[in-house]
Amino acid sequence: MHCRPLRTRAAPLRHRYTLTTDPRPRRNDPAERWLVDGGPGTVGLIASVTRPFCGNCDRVRLTADGMVRNCLFTQDETDLRSLLRDPHRDRESADAAIAAAWRASMGNKAGGHGIDDDRATRPHHERYRRLSPRTPRARV
Repeated sequence: MHCRPLRTRAAPLRHRYTLTTDPRPRRNDPAERWLVDGGPGTVGLIASVTRPFCGNCDRVRLTADGMVRNCLFTQDETDLRSLLRDPHRDRESADAAIAAAWRASMGNKAGGHGIDDDRATRPHHERYRRLSPRTPRARV
């Protein structure tokens, strides 16, 4: 996979605008932010490959089909929908099962997504399908 470093991606912006580092604390925000021409407008770029932040990431994804992924780039999903819809569970046992599944998923969060590794594979979801220039863009 070929990735352009953040400084290369920010160069066209710096050529046109004056960018100064946003003084607000970043916390767990994955974007590096700059004030544009002194503000109040800002721009942010996420350099998840060239400057990974996986160790501090506190984000999860809940898909429309009830699956939880602890990383955008992971192949692993935890099925919460089946736990919610299990007719053999009462509310208390369903809540306990969901909490246990959630903890297990978050506990398996990798230290890095590995997307910069040529052997990495993307999730098999439609939204990750590469589109050729001749292919109409799908709404995802």
